[in-house]
Amino acid sequence: MASVVLGTALLAGAETRPQYGGTLHIAMHAAPTSLDPADQNQMDSFARRSLTQLMFDTLVAADRNGRLQASLAESWQASDGDRRWQFRLRRGVKFDDGTPLTSEIAAASLRIANPAWKVSADSDSVIIEPGAGDPELAEELSLARNAIVKRNADGKLGGTGAFHVVDWQPGKKLSLAANENCWRGRPFLDGIEIEMGKSYRDQAMSLESGRADMIEVPAEQAHRAELEGRTVVSSLPVELLALVFRTDAASPTDKALREALALSVERNSIRNVLLQGAGQPAGGILPTWMSGYGFVFPTDADLARARHDREQVLNIPAWSLGYDASDPLARLLAERVVLNARDAGLTVQPASTAIPDLKLMRIPLASANPWIALENVAGSAGLPAMKSKTDSVEELYAAERAALATQRMIPLFHLPASYAATAALKNWAVQADGSLDLTSAWLRSYQPWSNQP
Repeated sequence: MASVVLGTALLAGAETRPQYGGTLHIAMHAAPTSLDPADQNQMDSFARRSLTQLMFDTLVAADRNGRLQASLAESWQASDGDRRWQFRLRRGVKFDDGTPLTSEIAAASLRIANPAWKVSADSDSVIIEPGAGDPELAEELSLARNAIVKRNADGKLGGTGAFHVVDWQPGKKLSLAANENCWRGRPFLDGIEIEMGKSYRDQAMSLESGRADMIEVPAEQAHRAELEGRTVVSSLPVELLALVFRTDAASPTDKALREALALSVERNSIRNVLLQGAGQPAGGILPTWMSGYGFVFPTDADLARARHDREQVLNIPAWSLGYDASDPLARLLAERVVLNARDAGLTVQPASTAIPDLKLMRIPLASANPWIALENVAGSAGLPAMKSKTDSVEELYAAERAALATQRMIPLFHLPASYAATAALKNWAVQADGSLDLTSAWLRSYQPWSNQP
């Protein structure tokens, strides 16, 4: 009996013990045409951040809970009222081609990503002078766009991450292999194969047929995927879904009509039906878990008030509403907004024009740091630039109220990032910014001897 118990325990331990080898197959919706983290022509997405973090490292990193930790910089300090920052580099780090990491390479990389900063190399340190005092600069350096990249004359990018590029077909396919000399240690996986530009339906079929080990899951389908027996992991709400006008409200009449539109949207009904209970209705830019006060912004529809506001205006314009036609949820939400607006006496028409009056936008919040998230939304939606000065909740609230006062944006929902994977994939997680952490992932089903003759 004792031998049976011991044998069972050993088998259980063998199943859960991480093992090296195997290739992870991922399908994703995004189709980036560049792997350069500093390429601003590429749309920000959770998938793009995940790719960057596989190949490149930042000076400072955020852990799975959003807390800062050392990465390529082993220590840092600010002086002169946060106007001068020094980041001391970790020793012994090499790029995937064997080139040692130097302060000159790191400084050159950050200058490309942040042309407004003064960045210089000083012995084993990188010195950053952002101009004005910036208490959030260390958090900013944890963003994927600030990853340290070695750019060769032939255009090839070098990184210090857990994986390096083997084959890259822009917008279609990316093949990665384990970086044997990664400063954090070799990853368990031998490689990762990523198919890009796949619809959510195609991704689900790939997972079902075994062609993919991991896929993205739309927030509204996460619960269904769990009921179907898939392993689904979701983040906290890290994406803002909002209506964004092309310009600020220019007159009292314009303001009244935009207020009417905001009051007409039945967020709770949309959440229950179209989103299948996923996400949270949003009246503000930041989710409550991030700001602590998101609940103070109203989200309930008030059709009576919407009609009253509309009745104060004699000439009602017809607004054109743009949305991503490749996003099934965006299409359904746009149709629902049109119907809600009609109930309030407003005219909103879905349009494919390149410059609509307003757009239904998905905006990733970029960071668990509320100031950085707010700044990212402002940049994406054309809102006034916002920077922290005192790092106080009162200042954050005032900045968000000021941004909403322009009536350029009508927040609708805060959504999580969700992923599904086979049961064979172990020790993977979703980061605080909604991206994937696969650096310690391993495949339980991989059998090293299966490829031997």
